[in-house]
Order: sequence, then C-alpha cells, then structure tokens
Amino acid sequence: MTCAWALLYIERWLTAPMVQEDGTIIERSRGTPQGGVVSPILANLFMHYAFDLWMARMFPDLRWCRYADDGLVHCRNEMEAQSVREALQARLAECCLEMHPTKTRIVYCKDDRRRGKTETVMFDFLGYCFRPRSVLGPRSQKMFCGFTPAVSKPALNAMRATIPRLETSQANRGDFGRYCPRAKPDG
Repeated sequence: MTCAWALLYIERWLTAPMVQEDGTIIERSRGTPQGGVVSPILANLFMHYAFDLWMARMFPDLRWCRYADDGLVHCRNEMEAQSVREALQARLAECCLEMHPTKTRIVYCKDDRRRGKTETVMFDFLGYCFRPRSVLGPRSQKMFCGFTPAVSKPALNAMRATIPRLETSQANRGDFGRYCPRAKPDG
C-alpha cells in the first residue's frame, strides 16, 4: 500500500534547496544533505532495504549489526569475511553506495579462544574501541584475554573537550555547588 502524502513529503525533503550559513542557496536533485533533519530517518529506511533485508536474505546464518551507515558483520573465518565483503561491495554499488575505503577492513577478534596471529586485531565502532585486553572473569575471578569494548580514544577526547570538569575544591564542599559542572578557567 502506497501512502501518497508520505511519498510527497519525502520527495520534498529530498529536493528542497539547501541554505548555506552565508545565505547562499544550493539547488539539489538527489540525496540528503549532511546534517539535514530528516537525513538520518531516510538513511535508515534506505539502509534497511539496501543492507538489512539483503543480509537476511543472502547471509541468514551470519550475525551482524548496523547503526545508521556503520555496521559490523561477524564471520567465522577470513575466507568467509572476504566473500561477504566482495558481495556487500557489489550490493552497495547496485544501490549507488560504496564502502568507506579506509574504515572498511577485516579484523580478527583475538581472545583466549581465538589465538591466531594477524595484523588487524582492533576496531572502533560507535565510540567504542574493540580489541584484545585483559579481563577479570566475573565467576572465576581470574584474568583472561577477552575481546571487549572500551571507550575509544577519539570519543574520550571529544567527551573531555565537551564536558567541563567538576570543581570539588575545599571551598564548595558541603553545598550544592560541588555537584554543578563548572568550566575550568582559561590560563
């Protein structure tokens, strides 16, 4: 069933001119502008068709996750990963999309169960860095090598730049002021 008014608004969103900060108007005929209000919704709808449904149909036994245009596909070995990568590259080309050349890579998720040797053993996804690291077992209380996430360095730096430090000086202990974020003075 086609919803005519929804298609009308989607068409208007896709063809509306873009106004630059200086007031310059740029006519558009396709795509959604970076930072556009409706861009994330339309991108998710398109990626559901271009990626989600395709993955479920073509690789039903593989686990994967996607957030907007970032995604992961879990494969059992490198040969399978190469095959999925090639098929996905072809699928995205059919949809006039392409994988990012430097962000797209095959990563070996090394841990105590997977002890192979390879160059690439870490990746960032949605602000988290996944890599082999020592982890304390919750039941055994013994250290082991696990492939667990931690906040990535770029995300941590962005948080540090955005969130002001809390002042906890002797002068404001005991009052509500110590719980309020205050920007650290320059200098």
